[in-house]
Amino acid sequence: MEKKILVTRSSMPPFEEYVDEIKDLWESRWLTNFGKKHRQLTKELEDYLGVPRLQLTVNGHMALELALTALGLEKGSEVITTPFTFASTTHAIVRNGLVPVFCDIRPDDCTLDASKLEALITDKTSAILPVHVYGNICDTDAIGDIAKRHGLRVIYDAAHTFGETYKNKGVGNFGDASIFSFHATKVYNTIEGGAVSYKDEAFGRRLYELVDFGIADEETVTGVGSNAKLNEFASAMGLCNLRHVDDEIAKRRILVERYRERLSDIKGLHLNPVQKDVKSNYAYFPVFFDPAGFGKTRDEVMDVLAGAGIGARKYFYP
Repeated sequence: MEKKILVTRSSMPPFEEYVDEIKDLWESRWLTNFGKKHRQLTKELEDYLGVPRLQLTVNGHMALELALTALGLEKGSEVITTPFTFASTTHAIVRNGLVPVFCDIRPDDCTLDASKLEALITDKTSAILPVHVYGNICDTDAIGDIAKRHGLRVIYDAAHTFGETYKNKGVGNFGDASIFSFHATKVYNTIEGGAVSYKDEAFGRRLYELVDFGIADEETVTGVGSNAKLNEFASAMGLCNLRHVDDEIAKRRILVERYRERLSDIKGLHLNPVQKDVKSNYAYFPVFFDPAGFGKTRDEVMDVLAGAGIGARKYFYP
């Protein structure tokens, strides 16, 4: 049987490098609970992403869910978000006792259309949760201005934009907080993991406690929390992969440039836009099909690719 060509595969360091990274865990036996690897990875990611503060989490969903909780939004209030995202975004809103309100997207880059935002703001609105999609960064300037005028909090779902910058500023610096996913399928992974970048120290203390059962110190529990800590083995994988992520991005850039060279002039195909002032991570390359111009639907193209052993994906699906 021929080997399938998948749309993506997990990035992994050389086996020996990972083994060497985890060796000292057999001496310390400190496997979780904010150990040495966890602390080192936090610092290295803050430097790499160019953000002032970072809280690691067990996955990207818990990063978002707990970041929303840490904002202290009023239960039952409305959070304006996008319908074009993975289910996690809306689940995190609902699980916090908040009400999602959907704002349409810009057809060219699939990000939340800031020009439609203000019409959706009511006296029940407490926050805006935009999503950077396929590496395309939202209109952070317009969203920030609207939020400021209406006194709203902003949290960005930046799961698709690890390492990206806008006007030389790390993508994790916008809004009150940004969340990242380090799932195995992402351009950078910790096997499974996530993080919240933020500025406000009080927010960070609350988030830290929420990640670990509300525990503030050895004798103080401030309230109900969860167990969302990133363990030492995942942190070790993150440390290894961080050494190689620039090479991974460079490889993806070569592929993206080849795709653009071959596909840009084909009638009925619409490619992911190249955004001005954005340094991309080349993690995604969506193609949109216009059957009238191309002659085939997306699903028909999927079937042909599958027949050739190429495992493309529908995003987002289901």
